[in-house]
Amino acid sequence: MKKLRKTLGVGVVAAVMGVVGLAVSVQAQAAVMPLPQSVQTALLEALLGPEGEYAAYASYAAVLEEYGDVEPYKTIADAELRHVEALQRLLDKYGVDYLTTNPYMGTIEAPADLESTAQAWADGEIANVELYDGLLAVVEDYSDITRVFLNLRFASQEAHLPAFQLAAENGGTVTSGQMVDHIASYQQHNGLEGYAYGQKGMTRWRGGQ
Repeated sequence: MKKLRKTLGVGVVAAVMGVVGLAVSVQAQAAVMPLPQSVQTALLEALLGPEGEYAAYASYAAVLEEYGDVEPYKTIADAELRHVEALQRLLDKYGVDYLTTNPYMGTIEAPADLESTAQAWADGEIANVELYDGLLAVVEDYSDITRVFLNLRFASQEAHLPAFQLAAENGGTVTSGQMVDHIASYQQHNGLEGYAYGQKGMTRWRGGQ
């Protein structure tokens, strides 16, 4: 699955950066200074890269299609949509063209069983954290982009990864009660009491994104 993401992701990012006037791209209307090419690439990698948010959502969507609305995949898939939207808002703000249709949808297969799935997706969250570790240095001069990258990294490491690790220990899934307990523990540990995961998402922490 990780190898597939890498093969698809490199081509997708290259296509977005190298092709002008894509029919499926959007252009921001806000009058802001253009971003340096390196920062544009970092934003596109976060959204479109093999370890980025489009690929993550497509991975979880594949599990839901194969196994139904099982946890923690359903809750985390919902969160990934918010991650995608956070990055799209930044790309719109700075007038960076991007693919509005997730190119990974339908290209990633769920593993043969949920236990393998939980471990694979835990590994995927680790890779996502490592992605942001590399990208943060590129965007350090942009506080708004840095804030969103930190929030998304934080969610992957502190919320999504532990949920998948718990699922792996449980044979591949968690119950709704375990998910509620996990969210409550996450919120309490990180000073997030009062934040509703189902409404706000785990990305909103200490002032939001």
